[in-house]
Amino acid sequence: MIFDKEGTTTIVFQEKTSLKTFLDNLRKGYPKIKHDNIIVNLFSFSKLSAGNVLEFLDISNAHKNTGKSFILVTNKVSYDEIPDQISVVPTIQEAKDIIEMEEIERDLGI
Repeated sequence: MIFDKEGTTTIVFQEKTSLKTFLDNLRKGYPKIKHDNIIVNLFSFSKLSAGNVLEFLDISNAHKNTGKSFILVTNKVSYDEIPDQISVVPTIQEAKDIIEMEEIERDLGI
């Protein structure tokens, strides 16, 4: 598992692994990054379904409840299939943009 920290945001990715192993490693490494906004880069997975993305829902909800952003990055899943509770975008730059907007909203108390 690779953690790439940029300011208050950490991008998480891992190559050549199964989704289950990725999730297990993310849960194990979570205490190290729990105070950061988190971007999970899923581009290393050639096949992803909406069900796969929903496996991140619990950790996403828990992290968002701490007042931080949690965003998945993939272009393999249709956004119509994903519930609004989980943030999914097609590029790292869009994830960074959403974090910036969410931080402004939190600062303003929105």
